[in-house]
Amino acid sequence: MTFILGLTGSIGMGKSATSAMFRELGAWVYDADAAVHEIYAGPATPLVEAAFPGVSENGVVNREKLGAAVFGKPEALRRLESIVHPLLRDHQLDLVRRAVAQNVPLLVMDVPLLFETGGDRRCDAVAVVSTDAETQRQRVLARPGMTPEKFEMIHVKQMPDAEKRRRAHFIIDTGHGFDHARRQVADIVRALSGRTGEAARRLLAEAGDA
Repeated sequence: MTFILGLTGSIGMGKSATSAMFRELGAWVYDADAAVHEIYAGPATPLVEAAFPGVSENGVVNREKLGAAVFGKPEALRRLESIVHPLLRDHQLDLVRRAVAQNVPLLVMDVPLLFETGGDRRCDAVAVVSTDAETQRQRVLARPGMTPEKFEMIHVKQMPDAEKRRRAHFIIDTGHGFDHARRQVADIVRALSGRTGEAARRLLAEAGDA
């Protein structure tokens, strides 16, 4: 059965680049950010528009408008998450079904808030992407439109890096360059080669699949 590896890390840790490395080595990768874009152009649109009038345009959620409606507003964010998270779980389950049907050995679930949303319980193991705090800060503040205040608001919403590292089965340190990170990813893929996962079986059983 397909082995499901959760991949997570706080903002600026290098998770997206690491995710691409897994893909290069043949793993299937579920990209939660891309999935959000997909559902915001489909099933989530009428639900989000009903909860936050004026945030959609031409049948697609405008993420900039939506961000303005929820940023810094915990109650609004919880309302949004109650809409989006079930749709994302269904989206994930569809990919799990396809991976199992095609005997894919490794499925990587690239989810920024994996621990925060309890998504680690849907995985066989978790890899955390990490680096030192100063490198993280420099990377984030170099992003267009990012400010120290915005970084802090995002940062406090995420589980502390030290706690993520404590919970991880694997840690990928991106503070020493891409080649070093790529070797760590390759080591993980080798370590999981031939491993049988139970998470996919459990998820399919919970969904009522035979």
